[in-house]
Amino acid sequence: MAKLSYRKKDKIYHILKRPFEFLSNWRDLPPYELASYFLMFASVPMLAYGIKPYNLNVFLVIILTVITLYSGFFATLIWNDITDSDIDTLAHPDRPIPSGRISKKKFFTIALVFSAMTFIFGLLTSIWGLIIVGIAALFVAFHNKYLKKIIKLPAYSEIFTPIQWVVVAIFGFIVIWTALPQSNEIIFSLPIFGSISTSSSEIQILLLLVAFTYFADNAHDLPEGIHDYEGDLKHGVKTYATSFGPKNASIISFSMFFISGILGILIFIKTVLSPIFMIFFILLWLYIMYYSYKLLRADNKNRKIIAPIVGRKGYDYFLMSYNLIFLSIFVQLIIFHFKFI
Repeated sequence: MAKLSYRKKDKIYHILKRPFEFLSNWRDLPPYELASYFLMFASVPMLAYGIKPYNLNVFLVIILTVITLYSGFFATLIWNDITDSDIDTLAHPDRPIPSGRISKKKFFTIALVFSAMTFIFGLLTSIWGLIIVGIAALFVAFHNKYLKKIIKLPAYSEIFTPIQWVVVAIFGFIVIWTALPQSNEIIFSLPIFGSISTSSSEIQILLLLVAFTYFADNAHDLPEGIHDYEGDLKHGVKTYATSFGPKNASIISFSMFFISGILGILIFIKTVLSPIFMIFFILLWLYIMYYSYKLLRADNKNRKIIAPIVGRKGYDYFLMSYNLIFLSIFVQLIIFHFKFI
């Protein structure tokens, strides 16, 4: 009987482990990128909380935020693979569904698991956390499945794609404003949902971070749209490249990278971030501006070759900027702790 129980446990273990084994080989996600998401998702509530003593409640909010956003990240990517499988057949034939490594039905089940985790852990942060991820999930579902293929607004698909990452900034600040408010200057209160307590300066910081997130993510997304130009054009997806041409898309991308750099500097000025952030951020910004300029100046033949490189490096710029926020605050917290202990 004990042996049968062991076999059952072993079978359950392998069933639970299988989706995660698949995810580890699902996309070519470098280890540094997977680690970067942990730091990125933790950085926002840390920035919103500031340089203050941490207790168990603070750590709990940060951990729940990371789990919620990481689950949402995987759920979003999987739903995107499911809804874009026809486009990926041309643009990314190596992805799971076009390559035949997994069926839509099985991938749908995995997407449901990560979506459920997102909602459950979002609720554990606060009711407002659940509301934010719920609204984001509904938008992403309709955007990926229907809106980006039927709405004829030029560049519609890429105009709204960064909303998925903007949620990271909004979620991190809102959970602090509801679970661990730092100011009572402005209070929004609703029956059942509770209160959001913040200040005008905190709202300004959130708006700057939202704007940075939007432009930095969109700037890297446009070169990827240039690479996917033929597939998107065939299926009627409205990107900057299909709406205005690959050349103009590269100009817009360059402009967005430039604007994101200015916004990053403003975030440094308005927040507790240290010169550690500013020095390395400027270097990152100049680095991506150089590659973006190469794409802008490229001819039609070389543009398609350079575009995915700029898209990849632009995404790293986006991720590393958030990682620098984490690093800057983490170092300051260590100094704060040992200075005042």
